[in-house]
Amino acid sequence: MAATPESSLEDPLRSFVRVLEKRDGTVLRLQQYGSGGVGCVVWDAAIVLSKYLETPEFSGDGAHALSRRSVLELGSGTGAVGLMAATLGADVVVTDLEELQDLLKMNINMNKHLVTGSVQAKVLKWGEEIEGFPSPPDYILMADCIYYEESLEPLLKTLKDISGFETCIICCYEQRTMGKNPEIEKKYFELLQLDFDFEEIPLEKHDEEYRSEDIHIIYIRKKNLPEVSLYATLPKSHSCLTSFPFLFGYSHSLS
Repeated sequence: MAATPESSLEDPLRSFVRVLEKRDGTVLRLQQYGSGGVGCVVWDAAIVLSKYLETPEFSGDGAHALSRRSVLELGSGTGAVGLMAATLGADVVVTDLEELQDLLKMNINMNKHLVTGSVQAKVLKWGEEIEGFPSPPDYILMADCIYYEESLEPLLKTLKDISGFETCIICCYEQRTMGKNPEIEKKYFELLQLDFDFEEIPLEKHDEEYRSEDIHIIYIRKKNLPEVSLYATLPKSHSCLTSFPFLFGYSHSLS
């Protein structure tokens, strides 16, 4: 399932490029660093989510579901998912910590010839006050953001602060069984259900090649006011409703 790596000619031990081919034959080239934090490499969940955005199930008929939509990626790292969305016509803001801005901007520049919407990088630290993001986006994308227990509450605070009732949140994560990972995942979903409804997308709806049984895609949406229908506030053109009308009932197991 791995995309193809390319070594850097300048310093192959320090950096290398991961290549991801799109369905139209064009190629995203994503600079990575061989050392550094978790945001310096393209994780498999980012590849799975990127390729899911290209599937007919998600893209819909006619113009792509992301075309001219506002998209925010949280914990972007290399920016793989946000860049894929930008090549599909979305207006994207990729976000991460200050120390990852150079890497994000490098990858934006490397792939700008493929962008049919727009893309920019901004600093966003989870849990802090939201500034410079004037309105809730149509979509929030997240890949492998569930890994540190201490980051769960800040992440969910940011998700709550920056999303609207009509924002479609798509979270992709790799289920890990080592150490405290199962406990962290359980706590994430326990906290998530306090303010959000969510449901898992079946594996058969993922990209037919870029899928794995231990990588999950979850659709999430902020809970509406009591006694108000979830569907009543979704515009008919919104892909969360038109592509997946069964979504937003709580079904993910916490056991």
